Order: sequence, then structure tokens, then C-alpha cells
Amino acid sequence: MYLAKLRIKGKINYVIRESYKSEGGFLSRDLFDLGNDPSRYIVYPGGNAYYFDNIIEDQLQKLDVTPVAEELDDIFWPFLDPEIKRNIETFRHRDRKRGPSEKLGPERAAAIQNSVHIFDKRRIHYLRFGITDQGYIGRIPAKLLKGLVGKSRDEIEQNFMVMEHLLKPAELKKYIYVIFDLQRFFKEMIAKKLPEGLDQNKVDRHFIEEICLLNQNRVFWGGKLPLETLHEYLIRYVIMFFDNDFGYSTFLDDYVKDFMNRHRFYRSPQPKETVSLDEANTIFGLKKETLKHMTQRGLARLYRRLAQKHHPDTGGEHESFVKLTAAYHRLLKTNKDQ
Repeated sequence: MYLAKLRIKGKINYVIRESYKSEGGFLSRDLFDLGNDPSRYIVYPGGNAYYFDNIIEDQLQKLDVTPVAEELDDIFWPFLDPEIKRNIETFRHRDRKRGPSEKLGPERAAAIQNSVHIFDKRRIHYLRFGITDQGYIGRIPAKLLKGLVGKSRDEIEQNFMVMEHLLKPAELKKYIYVIFDLQRFFKEMIAKKLPEGLDQNKVDRHFIEEICLLNQNRVFWGGKLPLETLHEYLIRYVIMFFDNDFGYSTFLDDYVKDFMNRHRFYRSPQPKETVSLDEANTIFGLKKETLKHMTQRGLARLYRRLAQKHHPDTGGEHESFVKLTAAYHRLLKTNKDQ
């Protein structure tokens, strides 16, 4: 059993569901509708004790479902009284039997690898390691994928929604860029490290194409017929992608340092002051007042356009690219201090 969080007519609704095996794979079914406030089904007799309304157990029995004791505890844990949670959290898992961890043999590991969709692998890979480069996706351990086996697509998506909730706003767009493997459409060296330096119109177009293909992928959806509209579980990725910008990256700084280290004729200059505000305004080609009132998002977009022009990989000059980057950081600091 698992808890499904749904949005119905603009309001959050919770449903207890379970995955079950069918001829085409695994499907899900509703067991009990908790409404928008699952806490109303928790009864507190006194102290730190609590139990769940008998109506839930009665409904499950009618459906011939016998839950493991810990399953209902896990489902209702987020809605438990905060003070009681603090008091019993230390002891919560103490009574659960812990058997030896399962050792996956070669055949079992291969079976898990083959049964997990590549899109799920990319998501697990990023959420576990935070790596943009997908060249390592083939090395992801089978034990990290084991939790995706034997579950319906609905349960898998609900679990990913919980895990994605831990992502910081600054990495949401990069997360989407990675899990849809948009880097494979670009030959530029920066595609694996600095997606914000790419042509954003092309990035947007490839994202739309890929999410539409996934929406029509019957294997991904457990053999179900494709929907005519975008699936609700994919709509959240559209929102993440277009409502956020790529977060700050140290790739440019690392690139400059690496460039200097790889050229023997280069001598490290004495430390010098960063570019002045007037020089930054000149480099960006806009009036001082215009840049002064520009938001950080607008400044980042302007920088990306200029970076495509001056980046050495696209025919630009190294010195111009370095000055542009220094000017960008100078203006970011100035706008932040205001």
C-alpha cells in the first residue's frame, strides 16, 4: 500500500492505493479515499498513543486487503500530531525486524536493470548523485533501482514526487534537463556542464519533443494506451522547466582555471581587482540605469545570449569571454546589494 497525493479541482486529495500484478505488468487501485485531511482518521486515546479509525480497516477487509502494521504507520506518519512525532520518532523503527540485506546475484541484478525504464534510471541517478553528465548512467547499481521493481507506474510516480520535493528551487530546471537527457542533442562541450550557455530556444524545443514522446510511450505507462493530453504526472515537469531558471554554476570559473593550467606559455597574473561597474556596463552594451534595474533573471538571460557569441567553443575569443563572465558576476553582486 502507498499514499497517493492528487490534485482535484485545484485542491489536494489523499488516497490509499495499492499496486497489483496484472497480465500486462503492474496496475494500481484505490483502497480508501482520505479526502483532504487524513489526520481526521487518527484517534488519540491519551499520552503518546494513537490508532487509526476502524472504518479504514473495515474498508480494507471488504477489499480482501490485510495491511502490514507498518504500512498504515508510514502512510499516516506525515499527518501525526507534531509533538507525538517528536516523542516517538527515535523509537519508531526500533521494533521492526531487520533481516540481512539482500545480495543481488548477476542474474537478479541484470533482471532489475532490464525491468527499470531508462527515464526512471536517470531520475534515480540524479537524485542520488546530483550529476549532470549522464555518461555514467550504465553504472548505476541495481540495488538503487530495486525499489522501483514490482510497483505500478502510479506508485513509482508518487514516490518520485516525494523525492523531488527535496530538490532546491535552483536545481529544478537542471534536473529536468538531465532526466530528459537533453544534452545528447548538443555537440558543444558545455552541454554536459553548463546547459544555460546553450541556445535556450533549442533546449525548449527538444524538451517539448521529449516529454511528448514519453507521454505516448506505452512501455513507460505499463502498457496503457497513450493519452490525447499530457499526463498529469508529466505536467509537473513542464511547470518545473518553464517556471525556473538554471541555477548558478561554477563551470565557467573552473573552465578558465583549467584553460590557464593547460597552456604552458601562460603566466598567472598578479591578483587584480574585478572589472569596474562602468566597464561592466560597457561590456554588456546597455545603459547604467537599465542594468541597475534589471532583475537577476533578466541579467542571466542577457548573459547567456552574449556567452553564446563570445564562448571559445563557438568561435569567440577567450579574453572577451573571460571579461564578459567577470562583468556578469560584478553586475550580479551590484544588483544583489541594492
